[in-house]
Amino acid sequence: MSTGAQSEAEVSDRPQPNRKKPLIRRVMPDRSQQFRRTVQFAFLGLNVWLAIEFLRWTSYFESNGQTAYVERPAGLDGWLPIAGLMNLKYFLVTRRFPTIHPSAMVLGVIFLLSSMLLKKTFCSWICPVGTVSEYLWKLGRKFFRRNIKVPRWLDIPLRSLKYLLMALFVFIVISMSAEALNDFMVAPFGIIADVKMLNFFREIGVIGVAVLASLVILSVVIQNFWCRFLCPYGALMGIVSTVSPVKVRRDPDACIDCGKCNKACPASLPVAQLLQIRSLECTGCMQCVASCPAQNALQFSLPPRKVAPNGGTFAARWRNRTLQPRMVAAALALIFFGLMGMARATGHWQTNVPRAVYMQLVPHADDYGHQESLH
Repeated sequence: MSTGAQSEAEVSDRPQPNRKKPLIRRVMPDRSQQFRRTVQFAFLGLNVWLAIEFLRWTSYFESNGQTAYVERPAGLDGWLPIAGLMNLKYFLVTRRFPTIHPSAMVLGVIFLLSSMLLKKTFCSWICPVGTVSEYLWKLGRKFFRRNIKVPRWLDIPLRSLKYLLMALFVFIVISMSAEALNDFMVAPFGIIADVKMLNFFREIGVIGVAVLASLVILSVVIQNFWCRFLCPYGALMGIVSTVSPVKVRRDPDACIDCGKCNKACPASLPVAQLLQIRSLECTGCMQCVASCPAQNALQFSLPPRKVAPNGGTFAARWRNRTLQPRMVAAALALIFFGLMGMARATGHWQTNVPRAVYMQLVPHADDYGHQESLH
């Protein structure tokens, strides 16, 4: 699969005029980044709360019931994407909801659906790792006045790494039978996969610290290092987003060819040379749209309306086709809370494991391998 921007996007074949076009300034200021930051930090705050509640939950079992008991926060399963893919395949094959980490599947479907409908907005609006990554490179730009630009000859093969990782994980899940998937999830390793993930970070060694520190440093000096080169989940969202009817679109008649959108794009896509952004790398962050000074030149939208030649204004092409940032935020909230609410109402959200089983497993999480059975 090619990840080059030009091969994945429609390049304008219209001749570029020699004379400079007059600027028709935007009527209303763009507030897409204010809306996006609000959504980003809301989901980041939600994940911090989930982490705190999960620590309280594990503390109850690790202290043998000496601390206050809280319900396990099922939303934490969003950090178990492999479990989500396993449960999704199990559901598609058997038509039965999984009993262990069902919310991992529900959240996976929510994220996939958001990418199918609204481009890869999961990465730039919802994902807490994406949020941290974005502000790390912005921090680097503030201190060093610039980020290191990876040359194109190296950028493309590095971007391929996340697709290779994604293909590996997807292959493993696809190659497992429904019975094998169920056996894995109901075994101790599957039941307390979240606790084992927590223990990895609580008991991290020198090598792990060095790897994490390297990722942080690289994320400071290179724009979106993790998301751009290594995140397999983002790669999956990018592939799914190709069917999205909503894309960043440029109106060449309204565009003044200032090139500001190219400089603003965190994925370094040549927005000013394209009619629409089809690239798997576009996250729908709308930073290019926010930078555009010309009215109706660039928008996050459905395909424009067809108008007769010289029979309509620029605005007529995009009327009721452009998604305002508040609409994107509302749509994401509707998808997220709507499906989550349905799962909770139908009993397909929380893992229903007896407290006594958790009392047996959680304190000894490190003792269980993926092939051991629950006795």
